[in-house]
Amino acid sequence: MGSRALFFFLIGLVSLFALTASAENEEDPGLVMNFYKDTCPQAEDIIKEQVRLLYKRHKNTAFSWLRNIFHDCAVQSCDASLLLDTTRRQLSEKDMDRSFGMRNFRYMETIKEALERECPGVVSCADILVLSARDGIVALGGPYIPLKTGRRDGRKSRAEILEQYLPDHNDSMPVVLERFAGIGIDTPGVVALLGAHSVGRTHCVKLVHRLYPEVDPALNPDHVEHMLYKCPDAIPDPKAVQYVRNDRGTPMILDNNYYRNILDNKGLMMVDHQLAEDKRTKPYVKKMAKSQNYFFKEFARAITILSENNPLTGTKGEIRKQCNLANKLH
Repeated sequence: MGSRALFFFLIGLVSLFALTASAENEEDPGLVMNFYKDTCPQAEDIIKEQVRLLYKRHKNTAFSWLRNIFHDCAVQSCDASLLLDTTRRQLSEKDMDRSFGMRNFRYMETIKEALERECPGVVSCADILVLSARDGIVALGGPYIPLKTGRRDGRKSRAEILEQYLPDHNDSMPVVLERFAGIGIDTPGVVALLGAHSVGRTHCVKLVHRLYPEVDPALNPDHVEHMLYKCPDAIPDPKAVQYVRNDRGTPMILDNNYYRNILDNKGLMMVDHQLAEDKRTKPYVKKMAKSQNYFFKEFARAITILSENNPLTGTKGEIRKQCNLANKLH
């Protein structure tokens, strides 16, 4: 082959590689901002409107959206595996002890149905889960966090590995930090994420070990009286409505009051107490107690990292027809 012919052959080869890479990138752009701008331009507006309407009718939905993103995205992949129901072949993550108290899953179907009416088979449940969390955070007075989309839905539950990924409310702080570090969230990010305990409430089942048989001396005595009033039984009925507000001052607002509370020994769960005591986390707790802007900044950064944990994109996974069921044909 002459040098001229070889030159054109190499040029053609380079062009072929470029076209192949371009086609692959076109097929799987990964997560991007406004992924549905061409396929379902109204998708994000529909989700936002549904979140607003549901919050207007059921205030506690916003807590659920926030908890969903943590429980789904922290377990190996942000793929809406959390939303799958138990079947004869596999146990749902929703039915595990670690998911105790989670609810409002039926409203995810409400959002999905609204999207299906507009753009059938286009928007994934994984993206609905993430964007409803984003809009739920705003409803609670938190920051607006621009989040990428383009996730696809997983086909199986991750119940069997749940315990390996989700930290428990009684885990030591080293364990909690290690679990989050595994998905790229650093210490200030962990402190900020736990600031989600600023809203909602904690079932007595999760905190009676700090009250019975003896009161944990680390608890603020002024707060103990209220906790005992709300949780009068050493072995509470898990189905009973026995809760303590996470933040009695601003229970429906995501703010930095949580950090002032835990520095004052008013944290309900052991993880809250440890966050304010551990030498690695305490400096950030103090900083967030002083500055809501700093809390919001770190919270937004941590939520972004969490939302981008190992997503299924391109041709991986599927777009579920219903969020609680994997598609039959795959």
